[in-house]
Amino acid sequence: ANHLRSKGLPVPEVYAVSEDHLRYLQQDLGDMSLFDILMRSQRGGAYGEPDLELLRRVVRLLPDLQWGGAEGFDFSCCYPSPALNRRGIQWDLHYFKYCFLKVTGVEFEEEWLEDDFDRLSDVLLGGESDTFMYRDFQSRNVMVCQGEPYFIDFQGGRRGPVEYDLVSFLWQARACFTPEIRRELIGEYLDSARRYRMFDEDAFIGRLRYFVLFRLLQVLGAYGYRGYLEHKAHFVQSIPGNSVQNS
Repeated sequence: ANHLRSKGLPVPEVYAVSEDHLRYLQQDLGDMSLFDILMRSQRGGAYGEPDLELLRRVVRLLPDLQWGGAEGFDFSCCYPSPALNRRGIQWDLHYFKYCFLKVTGVEFEEEWLEDDFDRLSDVLLGGESDTFMYRDFQSRNVMVCQGEPYFIDFQGGRRGPVEYDLVSFLWQARACFTPEIRRELIGEYLDSARRYRMFDEDAFIGRLRYFVLFRLLQVLGAYGYRGYLEHKAHFVQSIPGNSVQNS
């Protein structure tokens, strides 16, 4: 938090830390998250222009977190890993296999699936990744205080590809963004990110699709675990087209 704040990024200020580093006092940003605002707008039927402008501001700040946040940052401090690696990707993919596919009874050829997992891992790790990956960049972790967005819960951050965070935000299940909103926000992101590097937009969007697939597999694994194994109804109901609700 101190590092990100030193880069001028909107994160809570840490006022004091105990000598044993087990307790700290930080800025109170209130109790209104971007997620709360989006859910309120959904109940009203649609996202209005103020909501869309807030989303644009958040997405335009993301490259500052990714490139600016990486400048001078000691990634060896990251826990449990300093970077997104093949092992971490495979853990998430196996989470999907064991907590969703196997518990729902979907038929699949396991050896072929593992081959696909290997190919997907190659693609996800094949691009530039000398940037800060927030890891849990979603609307619940964006607080809105006096109309300004602030970022919290970045303790899982590490070095990793920029596409991961953008997909985590735009394909968050409960946000229900339309394809039109996603396209607009991807454009806003790229406009902002070009301050740090040039992009081939078509190549970026093509690569982004693999991260969308990866993110959806992650979510299904998590929902399968929380819903089918822990029997939490909210997670079962959140799985689209759920046909095995009573299994």
